[in-house]
Amino acid sequence: MKTLFHLFLLFTSSLLFTQVSTDSNLYKTILSQDSLLFNVGFNTCDMHQFENLLSDTFEFFHDKDGVSNKKEFLFNLRNGLCKNPTEYQSRRELLPESSKVFPLYKNNKLYGAIQIGVHQFYETMPPRKEVFASSAKFTHVWQLENEVWKLSRSLSYDHQEKLANIPQYSLFDDDKAIEKWLLESNVPTLGLGIIDKGKLKQIKVFGELKKGTSAPYNTLFNVASLTKPITAIVTLKLISLGKWNLDEPLYKYWIDPDISKSPNLKKLTTRYILSHQTGFPNWRYMNDSGKLDFKFTPGTKYQYSGEGFEYLKKALEIKFKKTLDELAKELVFEPLQMNDTEFYWSKKTDESRFAIGYNPDGVAYETFKNKTVSAADDLLTTIEDYGTFLVSVMNNDGLSKSVFDEMTTNQVATKTGKYFGLGFEIYDLGNGEIALSHGGSDKGVQTIVFIFPKSKKGILIFTNVDDGYKVYEKLLLHYLGENGKKIIEIETK
Repeated sequence: MKTLFHLFLLFTSSLLFTQVSTDSNLYKTILSQDSLLFNVGFNTCDMHQFENLLSDTFEFFHDKDGVSNKKEFLFNLRNGLCKNPTEYQSRRELLPESSKVFPLYKNNKLYGAIQIGVHQFYETMPPRKEVFASSAKFTHVWQLENEVWKLSRSLSYDHQEKLANIPQYSLFDDDKAIEKWLLESNVPTLGLGIIDKGKLKQIKVFGELKKGTSAPYNTLFNVASLTKPITAIVTLKLISLGKWNLDEPLYKYWIDPDISKSPNLKKLTTRYILSHQTGFPNWRYMNDSGKLDFKFTPGTKYQYSGEGFEYLKKALEIKFKKTLDELAKELVFEPLQMNDTEFYWSKKTDESRFAIGYNPDGVAYETFKNKTVSAADDLLTTIEDYGTFLVSVMNNDGLSKSVFDEMTTNQVATKTGKYFGLGFEIYDLGNGEIALSHGGSDKGVQTIVFIFPKSKKGILIFTNVDDGYKVYEKLLLHYLGENGKKIIEIETK
């Protein structure tokens, strides 16, 4: 009982220490020891490896089989699981995201570490078929003995005859761990929205707006090109109402002087703008002439273009004698009560809630306060507002079936497994599942969203730093699971 009491004190007191980063030398060292213990020792029944790694004072506590010391533990292993490894074999698999390491100090000197986590066990029996056996939590106490790492205590408990739920033990369920991860990644502010069962279920904002000022739940973000899906849905709603035509040439409403004499003018339609097949450059200032032109015949291939959306804005405003801002308020913002969403900075913009943009070195950019409406860029919004908008899109709110089908149909391929529909990129994930997506990127802005019309799930990720995309992969894998993995595979092909 004395040993158990000391072990309890050791374990609980460790939680007062700061969990080390997965990039730290201590974490890597302990995970290396873990690998030697299980991947080399347990999984291959290498008894010599166990003898070397276990402290002479080693004690093992198991919720099913009681307590044993080093001699008893090795005897039981040698005459149990490892008695005949050619006929029967057990394999342990660590769930990486569950593993946490806490340092142990005495007189400010590191003497050990506590590792906690979840592992799963698989058994192989004749005819050499591996099957899942159980999952369990574990706590290991590693100590430095003459500068050599040894396992002195091991607890294995909460054994379950079912696969462990990885997210349950992930850093994403620990707000303090997320804050630390963001700090280590030099991401000042992260806005996160989770959609499940067709509803916005979770909204979280992490980090600081500026030093010492925590980012609030309703932080305002510049979301850059996430402006385009708003413009697209305004247009698609007008089409659903029979007030606009997807394939009508736009020269009937607006002709930009730069292309007034181009033979391609009469081929430019809303379909080609929303699917980025206009032939326009992204922005005309990228041309040496500074003028708008066609790089190819509209509808023949893909080229991302903000100019196309600005062109559409002009045509809509002339046709309806309303600004894009007014049309958006009427068709999207007011019906969805998106009270914190604006195309431009105004008197009602609460600057105290705005996430200032930063470069990768932590230097703040001067905030660009646009005073005019852009159809393609610089929307101001919150996770709650934009998440509400995405839910309405996913649930086909205000679009006719034919228009929704057009929106979610591959209009043009952008790479293998990825296409542009109308206003959204489309990832083909197989088995009838698609993801609708769009991103935004500007100085001090990296944002991305995904929604899944079939499974009614989704995620929003807003960051305020040039390289905020570096947090995307972990977030997608955690919250989207297999679909997140497929998206990453498509992007990295």
